[in-house]
Amino acid sequence: MVSTYLRWLLVSRLALALLLLARGEAAAQQQQPDPDFDASVAQPAYPADGPKVLFDRAHFNFHTAGGRYKPFADLISNDGYRITQGRAKFTTESLAEFRILVIANALGAERIGSENAARPAFTDEECDAVRDWVQQGGSLLLITDHYPTGHAAENLGKRFGVEMSKGATDEYEFDRENGLLGDHAVTRGRGAGERVERVRTFTGQSLKGPEGSVPFLVLPTTAMEKIPDAEDPHHVPPREASAAGRAQGIALTFGKGRVVVLGEAAMFSAQLFGEERFGMNAPGIDNRQLALNVMHWLSGLVE
Repeated sequence: MVSTYLRWLLVSRLALALLLLARGEAAAQQQQPDPDFDASVAQPAYPADGPKVLFDRAHFNFHTAGGRYKPFADLISNDGYRITQGRAKFTTESLAEFRILVIANALGAERIGSENAARPAFTDEECDAVRDWVQQGGSLLLITDHYPTGHAAENLGKRFGVEMSKGATDEYEFDRENGLLGDHAVTRGRGAGERVERVRTFTGQSLKGPEGSVPFLVLPTTAMEKIPDAEDPHHVPPREASAAGRAQGIALTFGKGRVVVLGEAAMFSAQLFGEERFGMNAPGIDNRQLALNVMHWLSGLVE
């Protein structure tokens, strides 16, 4: 299973170094979009003139609309959203015409195994531009994951009061029976047909939102993380820390705008790892509906 494989990569001192170097990149390359994923939408939320979405690919993104996130991009396109793949840095001007900004696993360098991959993916000026744009009514979907993506996106998350652990969790299922699926518009949808019952994540990191934010994927009290050493993550083994009281999905309002931050990216992918399906194509979960509901809330379709 991919979860076992990733846990092994992240727990072992030697394997962690390999994840950050060549073998980690080779393993990542084996994760490919599922060509058989059904991205159709029977009744699009926006039959015409849907909200314009800027899908970032200017920051060495590990997930892009034309790559590992193509199933997600196809899904929301079929729901009526109009996607532009952004290849420019964030400025007031570059963001002005868009309703929603999607950033998925930005990195500080092109190679995920590079020592520079954990560097900030965004300049301070870009972070300020995104913050001000959201404050004036834009909506942000910020998706990060385990090391090194949490480090790379940390400065942008802080602009919205979101704390990233920058570690690596196990995989979890969040449902209404176990109490880990929070009550919010993104889990309720617009009616019974859009109600989310079960969501699965595939490792990732934990998050803590600011006062007033709503955690809708709440980690259990027993949740633990592996936190890489900040000074020497390539050689010092990660320490274990509790992730109790933290989350992998947070929604918040910010000024006139809205923000959703996810601490795991595969949940909105539809990938194949060998013969295993993981992401929106995994059986018995509602990740696909959650993805649509998140976009509906960000675009103001639901309150």
